[in-house]
Amino acid sequence: MTSRRAIGRAMRFKTRDVSLAIMLACRPCAVGFAQSLDVSQYAHTAWRVRDGFAKGPITSVAQTPDGYLWLGTELGLLRFDGVRAVPWQPPAGEQLPSNHIRDLLVGRDGTLWIATLKGLASWKEGKLIQYPEVAGQIVSPLLQDREGTVWFGV
Repeated sequence: MTSRRAIGRAMRFKTRDVSLAIMLACRPCAVGFAQSLDVSQYAHTAWRVRDGFAKGPITSVAQTPDGYLWLGTELGLLRFDGVRAVPWQPPAGEQLPSNHIRDLLVGRDGTLWIATLKGLASWKEGKLIQYPEVAGQIVSPLLQDREGTVWFGV
């Protein structure tokens, strides 16, 4: 004789299995590569710290509208063009609040916001701006709301 508990357990498993089957059957089909190419025609490159890609751990990544990837590290900011990562240098006579990058955010207007261990800066069209209101403070995280306002924590 089967107990009520065993029947209830069996029904839960069947319900879960049916739900899973329905979800899998209804999902859209996705293909991650061009079917006309053979897998041997694809190239893959791995960029590693030990190969000189970056010094120190990468703490954040952001992509600006010009296609560059910006990598924040504990030792500075790198700009990656898809081939190599180059240490970013601010304009002559200017500097980031700290080389220890905590977070990066690209705003809707294309501004790169840079949160550091000692303050906040932004970079757009060759102009670096520091924000003295949070100078010397740990800034992180960076967020942007629906209206485009950038928020940060200190």
